[in-house]
Amino acid sequence: MALEVTDGDQGGWAVIQVSGEMDLVTSPIVRQRVHDAVAEGRRSLVLDLSEVLFCDSSGVGVLIATRRLIRSCRGRLRLILPAQGAQDGSHVNRVLAALGVRRLFEVFPDLHSAVDEEASPLSA
Repeated sequence: MALEVTDGDQGGWAVIQVSGEMDLVTSPIVRQRVHDAVAEGRRSLVLDLSEVLFCDSSGVGVLIATRRLIRSCRGRLRLILPAQGAQDGSHVNRVLAALGVRRLFEVFPDLHSAVDEEASPLSA
C-alpha cells in the first residue's frame, strides 16, 4: 500500500495526516512535510497516524527526529493513535510500545482531542 500524506490546519495546529505504510522508501516524505511545516514557522504540530497500517524502524526514526526538531524549536508535537492501541489495530502504537519509546510522545485518540488545549494525552 502506498503512503498518502495530507496537510491542514485545525485550531492553530498544523495537522499532517498520514495513511498507508511508513517504511524506508516512504518515511522521507513524512520527514519532508514536517520540515516544510517548521520552515513555514509552524511550531504546533499534530501527526495523525491513525490510518498508518505499517511502520518500520525508519518510520519510528522519523517520529523521533520530528520530536527532536519540534522540541528544539520550543514547539509542541502530538500524535493521533487509536485509544485502545493494539486492540484497535494501531500498528504504530504497538511498534512504539515494543521499542519503549511510546512514552516520549503525547498521544491522543482523535483530532478533536489533539487540538484541544484542555485535553490530556492518553497514558503510555
